[in-house]
Amino acid sequence: MKSILAVLTVVFAIIAIWYAASVPMNIRGVLVEAERAGEVVDPPKAADRRQIDELELILDNPFAIDDTWEQERPRLPAPHQVAEELWDTTVEKKITSKRSLVYHAWVTLSATLLGFAIGTGLGILLAVGIVHSRVMDMSVMPWAIVSQTIPIIALAPMIIVVLYSVGVQGIIPKAVISAYLSFFPVVVGMVKGLRSPDAMQLDLLRTYSASKAQGFWKLRLPASMPYLFASLKIGIAASLVGAIVGELPTGAVAGLGARLLAGSYYGQTVQIWSALFAAAILAACLVGLLGLIERVVLKRMGMA
Repeated sequence: MKSILAVLTVVFAIIAIWYAASVPMNIRGVLVEAERAGEVVDPPKAADRRQIDELELILDNPFAIDDTWEQERPRLPAPHQVAEELWDTTVEKKITSKRSLVYHAWVTLSATLLGFAIGTGLGILLAVGIVHSRVMDMSVMPWAIVSQTIPIIALAPMIIVVLYSVGVQGIIPKAVISAYLSFFPVVVGMVKGLRSPDAMQLDLLRTYSASKAQGFWKLRLPASMPYLFASLKIGIAASLVGAIVGELPTGAVAGLGARLLAGSYYGQTVQIWSALFAAAILAACLVGLLGLIERVVLKRMGMA
């Protein structure tokens, strides 16, 4: 009960700060609209208002505060505007409609899951090789680290252009970008997990004349499970980001990235924020699902 109360307190505080921040962010646009509608604003000239800060404009025009939370295209939408947009585009729209966020979320999710599967498989294979091969440890691991220093926003168009040039289109380019972002946390976490057994445990296996394969399956792999799941939670969130970023340079018409692009093209800030929240909710659901799988697996292994 105390934890729920603490979470609600933080949520209400964020919402209150959000509402407060919407007023100075949107006040100038509201005054321009009021002036066009024939209302008296202070100062009456737009050129004079540019010389005055937002706080003074609010104090001079208190009638405009409520309007800052109701603008059609605000700089910063109010929380209820984002909530209404989310409700309208998820509950009140058919999931097959191209205006439905559920439809766009599914398009992004499909690329996310494919990229996550590729990145996880590649990360686990690399981790096993790094742990068991000194050559791979000295050669592959530095390159894996260096690969993450390249900004994905710069790399994504290059990947898409190269794949498009060889006829690879559709979901694959986005999945490749997702895999690129998700494999690194899996590599790092899995390497840490596979190396987590201490020297005494490894010596005990040698005493029993266990082979390297037996040591891997009986000791290293089970010991790595908590590390693996921690890395998977990071990897799935990174994979979702990769799928969204992969939709931006392609001019995609479907997906959460496409919703972000369309909102930015037409100045629909409410649409942009609703797509961002949809992505955050989707990521939270994916991480929560992995957490549930983690608890079941570790409990079955006696490691809960």
